[in-house]
Parts: sequence; structure tokens; C-alpha cells
Amino acid sequence: MAFAKEAGHGNLPNGKFSPVIYSKQVQLAFRKSTVVGEITNSDYFGEISNQGDTVRIIKEPEISVSQYKRGTQITAQDLDDEDFSLTVDKSNYYAFKMDDIEEAQSHVNFMDLATNRAAYRLADQYDQEVLGYMCGYSQGSLHSSAGTINTSSSGDHAVSTASDGSSGIAGAERLASMSLDATDFSNITGDSAGNAIPVENLLGGVTSLSTASCTPMAIVNRMNRLLNQQQVDTQDRWLVIDPVFMEVLGDEHSKLVNADFAEASVKNGLVLNNLAGFKVYVSSNLPSVGTGPGTNATLNSTNFGVIVAGHGSSVATAEQLSKTETYRDPDSFADIVRGMHLYGRKILRPEAIVTARYNLK
Repeated sequence: MAFAKEAGHGNLPNGKFSPVIYSKQVQLAFRKSTVVGEITNSDYFGEISNQGDTVRIIKEPEISVSQYKRGTQITAQDLDDEDFSLTVDKSNYYAFKMDDIEEAQSHVNFMDLATNRAAYRLADQYDQEVLGYMCGYSQGSLHSSAGTINTSSSGDHAVSTASDGSSGIAGAERLASMSLDATDFSNITGDSAGNAIPVENLLGGVTSLSTASCTPMAIVNRMNRLLNQQQVDTQDRWLVIDPVFMEVLGDEHSKLVNADFAEASVKNGLVLNNLAGFKVYVSSNLPSVGTGPGTNATLNSTNFGVIVAGHGSSVATAEQLSKTETYRDPDSFADIVRGMHLYGRKILRPEAIVTARYNLK
């Protein structure tokens, strides 16, 4: 009974005049933005969607240029037909049951609610897994942040110099030279390879940083420089950061938080159309190691986050099967709803992906 009463009050003693009403409006859980579809190359989707689980991708042959002098005997080079594979080898599913009596008596459509949530969970897991792979990390379990260096390659390496993940600096299929850590910034001293970059802002009238940190924009600019040195096209560059990095970036450049974007863009995680040549996305699905980047840390910390930048052609994704179906449960009066997602991903250009490990100072 919702209302209190005075002692000895005997009118409507059981309180049945005030029934409990269940609203037909359901409180929906928050959904994270997914960004993989915005930053990866889906050109090979059509070739793999109907049949087969692998696409062999032929690389552009390298051409040698030689000096010519009068009378030089010219020898034509043989063209190389090196290739590598994009394999569909990742799959996830869901399945739940709704009894006929529960469906008939329920005041809300639980089947629609559950189906909607299940589809989101498949998409979210896909986003987490692919972002982790791009950064060189893998998940310990489904729906968890990737936090372990990836040592499992998906097919052939796109380039022979790509890592196998054993060094702990770059995950499988990535380049160690495109994996920023504290040793890549000359003002940071006393640290060793593979450790996170301590990040802080120049606030309160401070004009220079200590020998143990750098600013968030210094990291963004270094990522940009590395891509430039690899001759990566300046068009279609993107940067994915986590909410912690976005906060310190906004503190450093407050004008960044004043940009207005269409609703559709915000839903896809896009927060800035141009920062040092990058489209900037915010995602909670990036790798996080230990307690993550939000832990104030000194040098040699084992707690950090990973951000990633690259070009739209650097990673390919292909979905072969994404379906939902309903069938009768043979053992009860109920409908079973199940869905499956089958996909593949492949780093095509490791020279066009750069990551940075960081934590707050």
C-alpha cells in the first residue's frame, strides 16, 4: 500500500483503492555508438556475400626505376602477383524463447524488445572485436574491451614486415613503427618501449610540460606525421578516440566542443569533421588494459587505453550472413527467436594504421 494511514483509521483497510499499474512504456537501455562501418572498407562485401569464405586480394606490383644512359641495354622486370586473403571466420549468435502464455498475457511486446536488443548486442560485439583487431588487441571474452595483445593472424600478412604480436609492442598484422608509446616523444624520459604515453594539458598558465608527459594534440599530430611519412592519402583519414581522450582534448582546445553535427552523425560516433585532417569518432569499444586510461599514472604504468587513426582503405570488413529467424519450440508451446552474424576483417594496409597507448598523468 503506497499511502500511510493514522493508527485506528479503518476505512478501506486493505488499500485496494490504489492498484499498481505497469506502464506500457519500456525503459530502453542505452546503446553505444558503433564506428567500424564508418571507417573500414567494405568493397569486398559483394564478392564474398553469396558463396565462399575467402577472397584473395592481389596487391599492386612494385615497379623498379633505373637510370638510363645512351646505349643502356634495357632489361624488363617480371611483374609480381603477390596476394593475401580476406577470410570470413568470425561468427556470433543469440537465441531466446517466448512462451505462448507469456506472450498472450504480457502488456508489452517482449519479443520485439528482445529482438531489438539482441541485434544491437551483435553489432556492438562486432564493433568491439574489429576495433580491437585494428589496434592489435584481442578480447578475453565476448562484450569485453580488448585488453590482450593479439598474436593470431587472420590469413596472410599484407606486408612481410608486419608483426606476429610476440613483441608486445604491435599486435599481429601491424607495424611496430606505427605503434606509438612513451619512447616516441623526446621530452618523455625514463621510460621503456611499449609503455603508455602519460597525457596532460597545459593548464593554469603552464607554458611547458615536464619530462614525463605530452599533450593530447601532440599525440594526434604525431599520428598525422607518421601517416604522412608513409605517403597515406590525406583524403578519408579518420581518428577514433575514447571518452577519456576526448575530455582532455576538449580541455586543451575548448572550441572543439562547440561544433554542431546532424543527429545521424552523432549516432555513428562522429564528433568532429576535421581535426588535423582527421574525421574524429568517439567510441567506448577501443582497447583498454588494466584499469584503463582514466587512472592517473606515472611512467611504466600497466593501465592504459589505445586510440587509433588511419585511412578508409586500411582495413576491409565483409559480412556474409546476418539473419534472424523464428521457429516453434518442439518441446513446449513457445516461439524461439535466434540470429547469427558471420563476418570477416583484414588489415590491408598496415602502414595506414597508427595507434597510441596513453594514460592520464
